[in-house]
Amino acid sequence: MRRTRAAAVGTILLGVTTALASAPVYAASPPSRAGAASASGPLDLGPAGLAESRTSREVQPGVTWTQIVRGAADPAVRWVVEVGIPSGSTSPDPDAPPRAIQDETSAVAFASRLTAAGFPARAERVLQPAMADVPAGELGWRVRLERTFATQAEANAQSARLRAAGFSGRAWYAGWDGTSSARGPWTVNVVTIDPKRFKGTLGGTYGPDLEKRETPSWLNSYERASVTLNAGFFVFDPKAGAEGDPAGAAVYDGILESEPVGSRPVLLLDRKAKRTNVIRPTWSAQVRLPSGVRELDGLNRVPGLIRNCGGTSDDVVTALPLHDVTCTDGDELVLFTTAFGASTPAGAGAEAVLDRQGRVVSVAQTRGVQLGDGQRSIQGIGSDAALVSALQPGDRVRTDTELRSGGRPVDLPGRAVINGGPELVRDGQVHVTQRQDGMVHPGEPSFAYGWVLQRNPRTFAGVDAAGRTLFVTVDGRQLGELGLSIPETAAVARSLGMVEAMNLDGGGSTALVVDDRLVSHPSDAAGERAVGDAIFIR
Repeated sequence: MRRTRAAAVGTILLGVTTALASAPVYAASPPSRAGAASASGPLDLGPAGLAESRTSREVQPGVTWTQIVRGAADPAVRWVVEVGIPSGSTSPDPDAPPRAIQDETSAVAFASRLTAAGFPARAERVLQPAMADVPAGELGWRVRLERTFATQAEANAQSARLRAAGFSGRAWYAGWDGTSSARGPWTVNVVTIDPKRFKGTLGGTYGPDLEKRETPSWLNSYERASVTLNAGFFVFDPKAGAEGDPAGAAVYDGILESEPVGSRPVLLLDRKAKRTNVIRPTWSAQVRLPSGVRELDGLNRVPGLIRNCGGTSDDVVTALPLHDVTCTDGDELVLFTTAFGASTPAGAGAEAVLDRQGRVVSVAQTRGVQLGDGQRSIQGIGSDAALVSALQPGDRVRTDTELRSGGRPVDLPGRAVINGGPELVRDGQVHVTQRQDGMVHPGEPSFAYGWVLQRNPRTFAGVDAAGRTLFVTVDGRQLGELGLSIPETAAVARSLGMVEAMNLDGGGSTALVVDDRLVSHPSDAAGERAVGDAIFIR
């Protein structure tokens, strides 16, 4: 069964300018709720009946790369100009900066203001589709100019005129709207591992160290792999921590190197691709000091900065997952291993270096050291710095870190864990956990609008009913590559036969390398993006 797309519905707004008389409704298509589709059937994507071609080849025994091209460029799709909406008197924060989505009163009033300034505009209602943990409803209102454009250059020129008049706007290809009826094209790359025939190795890699970023192509060569694709979310901005540091749970070759983000899902892999699962682990972490047992706040990250949040109860602004937000905590204990980098993060606080047996080697009244082979360290900031400062060389310090799922320790030897979210498919049914995984920002609907409902490059993964592991990349943010909304991503995962699936990092990070060749088309203007970690097959 194919999902239906909501048609634009006219809404009469009384007492406003003619340009606002018809306000279309922007409603992201709800995920399909049908059972798991055959992986050989057409993708549940775009209008029914689109042309779809598939080419496949075996990369190595048990590993198949399939490229699916669906639809074709649609000359009827135009460029639009979307305008940032200032907060109005009815907004919770009238002083907030312009946003893509505001309340109806603010949007309608601003569209009238634009029209009076010589830029005929209209307000359009944006609807949130029903997800597993978010009810269907009104997300907010956006404002776009009435005039549309055949080329990006024309839309950019109009955006420049808007800026000169004191407004903010962006040129936007309407095919990137999650509700667009554009007929393509989409390029979907699927790598399938059949555990019955696979004799190679499947794993995750962060390269030489966690704190630096490398491109998937570089990591492919580093691991001497036949297939490599970008993996989980990571710190991108130095203001949010150490660049490249996984922003969520991470295990490489059985070693836990980064803590989870709340209850977010992770992709659990093993070397032979026989036990791929999507699970929601919890993290148990304590440090036993001479002064008593204390909770560890983090593992291999800059103390005080929690990217994507989901940490401890004293974190600000929340202990729940909140995607692309950096929470803070002024009092933390963070454990470091040699995986982090050449040296641990420098700064105020205290740091104790431990040997293999957990005995204190040295204590410094500031942070930032080079760890020797097999050494670890504990950094303390704020009030927790005193706990570290009080340690003496020779003291025994025990650290216990563990991932648990369903009340039991996760079996980690020989396995990899890749962070991500939201969950897409559960038990063969579309199951998008938008709120639980932090893709709902309270009071800021523009985030869900851009990240969830509009089309972007995507990377996702899962397992089918036959136990085969599937990794998928979809190009986007280009005229010849439309990308997917999150509802579309879930529908495509299901139509590929996945019974469990989750989203990984996407956008400019999306990349797939096969046999030393980049086969995807990254969306960043500079080309392939350096990422925090990757999944490899060799």
